[in-house]
Amino acid sequence: MQADWAKPSPASFVNGIRLASHVTVTASITIGHDSTGKPVEFDIEELLATRLLVQGNSGSGKSHLLRRLLEESAKMVQQVVIDPEGDFTSLAEPFGHVVIDGAAYSPPEIEGLARRIREHRASVVLALEGLEVEQQIRCAAQFINALFDAPREHWYPALVVVDEAQMFAPSVAGEIAEDTRRMTLSAMTNLMCRGRKRGLAGIVATQRLAKLAKNVAAEASNFLMGRTFLDIDMVRAADLLGMERRQAERIRELERGNFLALGPAITRLPVAVKIGPVKSGLKARAEGLMALPETAPADMEALLTGGLAEEVAQAAPPPPAPPRPRVEEVEQSIATAEERQVEAPAEPVDHSEVTERIDAIIVGLAAEEGAAFQSASAQYQTFLTRCRRERIIGPMPDIGSFRRRFAEAANGLGELDEETRARIIALSAQVEDDLLGPFFVIAKTAHAGETTLDEEALARAYGTSSPGRIRRLLGHLERQGLVVVREEFGGGRTVMVPGLEGIAAE
Repeated sequence: MQADWAKPSPASFVNGIRLASHVTVTASITIGHDSTGKPVEFDIEELLATRLLVQGNSGSGKSHLLRRLLEESAKMVQQVVIDPEGDFTSLAEPFGHVVIDGAAYSPPEIEGLARRIREHRASVVLALEGLEVEQQIRCAAQFINALFDAPREHWYPALVVVDEAQMFAPSVAGEIAEDTRRMTLSAMTNLMCRGRKRGLAGIVATQRLAKLAKNVAAEASNFLMGRTFLDIDMVRAADLLGMERRQAERIRELERGNFLALGPAITRLPVAVKIGPVKSGLKARAEGLMALPETAPADMEALLTGGLAEEVAQAAPPPPAPPRPRVEEVEQSIATAEERQVEAPAEPVDHSEVTERIDAIIVGLAAEEGAAFQSASAQYQTFLTRCRRERIIGPMPDIGSFRRRFAEAANGLGELDEETRARIIALSAQVEDDLLGPFFVIAKTAHAGETTLDEEALARAYGTSSPGRIRRLLGHLERQGLVVVREEFGGGRTVMVPGLEGIAAE
């Protein structure tokens, strides 16, 4: 850790007026070393103004990186850590952080604690491991909002570290309630977009860039990208680092504890950095294999079964069942429901109209940018949510039927005449659901007799940008007998679909 302090000059007086002395402070820390052994420094003052995004798969060293950053800057700036897994509570003893157990306080108390933290400039760790996932999200959102809404006189500079940020700023609706999702997205957006003027510098760490809301990730100007294997995450990481997409493979090859760094607080050009050691945390971690205990089978059985009945008998009793509703309440509820049915008699459902409205929702969803890169379950959940919002009453398509109709809409089969569309759909009967999109692109192109195959459309339909995956896709479809691929000496490739006129060449 380095800190250069310019000594203040003695105060002087002019015409009886005291002139304030000027202090110049430059604070930087060493986060690690590059491949030549040169230290890679982090300008903490610049970080306060430009924010940080850390990304890496599980086991890439994200928590180690955050711990290094927090330890090295602990004496320079106030720190607030949102910790869903209890990884950073060990900062308390060596660095004086106050650990707040989120499960021990009510929502108003959490907000009151946040206001006091800003007032007294305390470095804290909000430990959320004792809560269920949705409770963690709501607790963190209320805590961040209270930090954000602190009075202006308490807008002191502070680093706000959010680990597992994809939980608190999800890119798509998941299993949490919609009001919880709106609350947490609002809190995280305020932190990253408007927090700087209030002294709050957001540091978000995530395993999956694709699962992190784009408006949250886009506000960071500094990046530390660790190892990741999924194509969509590598492409987003390469875009943020200003790398060409063919260079994205470099991210997959990073070793544990190594990150690609870029940003005004670190370096103007991407540099590979190996993160330095830390002082807190677990001192002895089980890395790799460990020898099993040398215990005889009979002794091990005794350890497992001895006194088991007594231990179970002493376990805490289950919580009491909620009281049953009174008979009057049940009768009132039934009467209210009957009144609603009488006031709004059910009308016969027009199934053709329901089908048209469902098709319109699927077409609209398929036309949205990035929809093809979402998982099928996420697409289907969004579809069901929009159907409920439109108050559509009638039989809903199951996920298999939805995926086929989504693939048809996303790849323009509705633009074809009925006979051609029916032929292509009949040929696709043996195609797996996740390959329908690319098969429709190939079949549509082949039927049109075009001489080129749109690689971007094929990649978009398959949800990838990797040429290697496209080649493997064509090979798989050919082995299934669905297409015929002809290699040419010049390196070109023609793709034909048996049963359709026309040839598509790649």
